[in-house]
Amino acid sequence: MQATTTYSTFPDQVVPAAEKATYEYGLKVARAIEGEWFRNSQGAGYRYTTNYNNYHSLRLYARGEQPVQKYKDELSINGDLSYLNLDWKPVPIIPKFVDIVVNGMSQRSYEVKTMAQDPTSLRKRTAYAQKIIVDIETKAFNDLVLQQFPNMDLTMSQDPNTPENLDDLPAHMQLNYKQAIEVAEEELINQVLDKNKYHLIRKRLNYDLTVLGISCVKTSWNNAEGINVEYVDPANIVHSYSNDPNFEDLYYVGEVKNVPLVELKKQFPSMTPDMVRKLQNYTGNTAYSPNFNGRYDQNTVQVLYFEWKSYIDQVFKIKKTATGLEKSIEKEDTFLEVDDTDNFKKASRTIETLYSGAKVLGLDQLLDWRMAENMTRPYANTTKVNLSYSLVAPRMYQGRIESLVSRITGFADMIQLTHLKLQQVMSRMVPDGVYLDMDGLAEVDLGNGTNYNPAEALNMYFQTGSVVGRSLTQDGDPNRGRVPIQELQSSSGGAKISALINAYQYYLQMIRDTTGLNEARDGSNPDTNALVGLQKLAAANSNTATRHILQAGLFLTLKVCESISLRVNDSLMFPLTRMSLINSISNFNTNTLDELSKVNIHDFGIFIELEPDEDDKAVLEQNIQTALQQGSINLEDAIDIRNVNNLKLANSILKKARQDNSAKKQEEQLEQIQAQAEAQAETAERIAVAEMQKQEALVSSKVQVEQAKSQFEIQRLQTEASIKKQLMEQEFNYNLQLAKAQSQVLSKKEAQIEDRKDKRVKIQGTQQSEMISQRKEDGTPINFESQGNDGLGGIGLDQFAPS
Repeated sequence: MQATTTYSTFPDQVVPAAEKATYEYGLKVARAIEGEWFRNSQGAGYRYTTNYNNYHSLRLYARGEQPVQKYKDELSINGDLSYLNLDWKPVPIIPKFVDIVVNGMSQRSYEVKTMAQDPTSLRKRTAYAQKIIVDIETKAFNDLVLQQFPNMDLTMSQDPNTPENLDDLPAHMQLNYKQAIEVAEEELINQVLDKNKYHLIRKRLNYDLTVLGISCVKTSWNNAEGINVEYVDPANIVHSYSNDPNFEDLYYVGEVKNVPLVELKKQFPSMTPDMVRKLQNYTGNTAYSPNFNGRYDQNTVQVLYFEWKSYIDQVFKIKKTATGLEKSIEKEDTFLEVDDTDNFKKASRTIETLYSGAKVLGLDQLLDWRMAENMTRPYANTTKVNLSYSLVAPRMYQGRIESLVSRITGFADMIQLTHLKLQQVMSRMVPDGVYLDMDGLAEVDLGNGTNYNPAEALNMYFQTGSVVGRSLTQDGDPNRGRVPIQELQSSSGGAKISALINAYQYYLQMIRDTTGLNEARDGSNPDTNALVGLQKLAAANSNTATRHILQAGLFLTLKVCESISLRVNDSLMFPLTRMSLINSISNFNTNTLDELSKVNIHDFGIFIELEPDEDDKAVLEQNIQTALQQGSINLEDAIDIRNVNNLKLANSILKKARQDNSAKKQEEQLEQIQAQAEAQAETAERIAVAEMQKQEALVSSKVQVEQAKSQFEIQRLQTEASIKKQLMEQEFNYNLQLAKAQSQVLSKKEAQIEDRKDKRVKIQGTQQSEMISQRKEDGTPINFESQGNDGLGGIGLDQFAPS
């Protein structure tokens, strides 16, 4: 095989689609890409190698493993290091700052939110909002109906959480309203992210953004695994020139992979054994493996996988039938428009298309070239096509990329040199000594028979700190060595050490100033005199300095979620991937899955809702506590606000809750004032009624007293009359009885008189009769004195008369 050594250019774009799909055309594209990044077979000193070496150096700095040869060159004298016994291990300053940024971003959790934007979903959302509006306007009537008829709910939305007024409607639509297709889409995106362990990929992306200033992720699909999300090393990326931090203007992109021959054979089964043998024996692979250290593995091959964006013309032949209808027939892009008299005309549109290929670097061998399957197109513009690779470099200018680590490598080098110099100064430090004047020692006599020799003088000095000397010599002259022992202040290097430590702190502060990662962010040396609020403010400012890295990472996450959403229909078209999705989202019903199968008719707006960090939560919690203490909100409102992850929405709900509670309090105050007025009116009315009742009671009591008196008088009169009546009746009875008795006496008297008269008459008659009878009979004289009284008890005494 012939190696690629020419500086190739890209082939002509204005060719038919059939020609673009040919092997020769793809090989020209691959040669052009290789020519831009690998200009010769040695692969050294050019774009790919330069980027790779630059990224490799930044990663070593980020790990605290940068090469120390430059430090040795700085401290050596003509390359001689024999007099330096130093620890050359780099000081790991940069890894600390990298970990602070990366871990701080990785711990920020987020939620993927989707909003269906297609006409059908918008109509549903609008209809629901209109029902809510109707329910709000007819709430009083509906409540009245529910009071009278508990089982008759006239609300149109049938939502128990219907807001009370129109001001609450936007928050209600964001928090409570969710269509089934939106819920299913969010669940599906989260499931794919979890399956691909995106939380680990996200950490690597954040690390690359911090260290290299660029990150890349790839989203692909195959009918065996479904949707795949893969991390891509930016050092292996090749792409067209771009001045866009989000790389939206790329027309080709690819990556270099060190692929084992076994894996390559699996990917491209059409490779013949001779081709595999040639690849195995190709020694040029080492030229495309920077930092390979001269080691070559015959079982691996450097392969360039790339995607190239082009366009095709979709051409339709419009035929007018005899009935006046038009029929469209898709044609090749080489179809020419004919005369309108033949009832034919041409309609066309230009759409972007994507071609994918694979080439062995250094060899004029193309492993694959085809129009990409399952191309993803944005919902808003179906003529566009998305690349499988998503790149972002937030601090890129004219192709030059800047990272957080690249800003501070110079200061890290100075810190390392300062550290080495500090070791050097400390290694050359000597202890303080003493000076002995031997002549001064000779003039001293201790008086105990011993000589004052140097050993005795040193022992006395080190044990007691005392020195014995003579001001005069034995001859009486002034003794110049009267102080035989003097301490020598040697150069201890203290000033140098202090200067080096100051330099060390200076360069460390320069790193903090350059990156914005202050002491409040890492907590290494907080100011003891600073208030807690000031420290939190400093930490918040530090977060602001690195916010572009966080936003770049979220942009990649958003691009991944959009790619997943666009590839859902591909997964539902094949039984294996469809069954995998059904098993992964089994908590959704079949109707929702049917909606997902029609995802091509839905248009989703995907956004990332980042949960607030601890500082933001603290500020929000402080606002909530202040509102609770002031009584502006109640505990239920505080619970609802804490559950909202969107900080802006939470503050809006807090404001709305305060306004509602303020209005409610005003209403309650008015109701209290009205209730107090009504209570006072009722009290006055009650007092008046009570006074009236009192007067009425007094009048009634007086009337009752008078009535009682009158009744008593009437009763007295009645009683008196009754008594008089009884007396009169009694008197009348007595008189009657007396009269009756008198009458009876009179009657009896008269009866007796009459009786006596009758008796006399009878006696007279009897006597006359007897006298007549006597006359007639001429009888004896009759004694009438005892006649008729001679009976005793019915027994007549006549029988006892003398005969």
